[in-house]
Amino acid sequence: MAAPLYMDAVIKPNRSMNRQGLYVLMGVMIAFNLMIAIFLLALGAPPVLPFLGLDVLALGLALRASFRAAERSEHVRVTAEAVTVSREDDKGARLVWTSPTAFTRVGVEQPGEHETRVRLMMSRKRLTLGRALSPPERVDFARALERAILRARAERVSG
Repeated sequence: MAAPLYMDAVIKPNRSMNRQGLYVLMGVMIAFNLMIAIFLLALGAPPVLPFLGLDVLALGLALRASFRAAERSEHVRVTAEAVTVSREDDKGARLVWTSPTAFTRVGVEQPGEHETRVRLMMSRKRLTLGRALSPPERVDFARALERAILRARAERVSG
């Protein structure tokens, strides 16, 4: 019999643009720069043209980095026995953190208005969670995680 899950959450960064939007944006940018390049060639200012190409290249690299960062995810699972967090970065590397539910605490630190941190703590070990969430979402996530851990502990004690 499978152990009941008290939380099974996946946290991923919000994507404001899909691949099709990326291609449309790059197409518009290239078309706009080509129009400017033709105008500048007609005026006799060819030294500006390489900078227009650098402009498109810089935008392409920035969007590529953004899309890679959007591939990151955190998977948080709470059972009566353990709290498990597995992180996957944009290159597929994984970090797994496991701690017994009975000894795991949730901490919320709010040093500044936009610097809320959610941490799992066990003894001296700490793991920061939910970096892809906004500060209010982090607080909500911390409360939900704390409730899940408390319910898991209650099952362990009563079962």
